[in-house]
Amino acid sequence: MSVIRTDNTHVGFQELVRLLDRDLAVRDGDEHAFYHQFNGIEVLNHVVVIEADQRAVACAAIKAFDASSMEVKRMFVLPEERGKGHARELLCELEQWARELGKDKLVLETGIKQPEAIRLYESSGFQVTDNFGPYVGIANSLCYEKNLST
Repeated sequence: MSVIRTDNTHVGFQELVRLLDRDLAVRDGDEHAFYHQFNGIEVLNHVVVIEADQRAVACAAIKAFDASSMEVKRMFVLPEERGKGHARELLCELEQWARELGKDKLVLETGIKQPEAIRLYESSGFQVTDNFGPYVGIANSLCYEKNLST
């Protein structure tokens, strides 16, 4: 297994995002178009991909949120690779990268129809916060933050 820091041009990342979007289209149903507009990968310059047997099996990214924070985006693990610690490894790598960039907080949004993501974030030290940005007032969104300076 290898953990690779890259950007949005990584072919394995692009394929994983296509699979993520298919999954989210089913989970989000009629709301998918609303959420999809905030998930373009062209602005993601800090991407982490986990490869196993020379194949991309998990991905996540961070992008600037404000002067002191990065937002976690496009987190996905292939279904057959879940339960192996890849998601936790991705979060650890993103946290380290954000610190290296001088940031002291991660924020993210996830949907209430993603219970496995909610469990992961909460067990990784993320705290529920008020919905931010385009998610303000969106009942199906949960927003989280994690202070990286502690």
